Amino acid sequence: MDNSEYERRIAARFATFDQDRNGYIDREDFSRAAKAVLAAFGTAARSARGQALYSGAEAFWQGMAGIADRDGDQRITREEFVTGAVKRLRDNPERFGEIARPFLHAALAVAGADSDGGVTVGDVTRLLAALDLPDHVAAEVATALDTDRDGRVGEADIVPAFARYFTVPE
Repeated sequence: MDNSEYERRIAARFATFDQDRNGYIDREDFSRAAKAVLAAFGTAARSARGQALYSGAEAFWQGMAGIADRDGDQRITREEFVTGAVKRLRDNPERFGEIARPFLHAALAVAGADSDGGVTVGDVTRLLAALDLPDHVAAEVATALDTDRDGRVGEADIVPAFARYFTVPE
């Protein structure tokens, strides 16, 4: 795949982060995502899990801004996303996973993670739907994440899959 095709496919992932569809990614988009997850699971923002999710969202935003916000305006444009974040992470998707890990960890806790950090496939579906994935897509993705088919998905499954989705165009 040539570089322009790669950039086109990855640019389509931009919309996942642009929660308010205003043409750029900013701190508010990460807060909106956290709020949507909390609402989906009936968790109070002021609870320990709610606060952890907002902290994870802030850490995720800071990591993304540090990689992609080239002009320092606290907003990531589509072009910055493609040329900054994605190109810098293309050869190291694990780095992207580590940037996202605090948010994903906290989101799994909100979804009811057990002592092993796992949640049901149904809860992963609800989590993904809260992040604006269509229900049928959320269900397909959640099922695919359950690689051992035990009905549960954990952080060890989600973080690398999340990183691959945003850094590998297939």
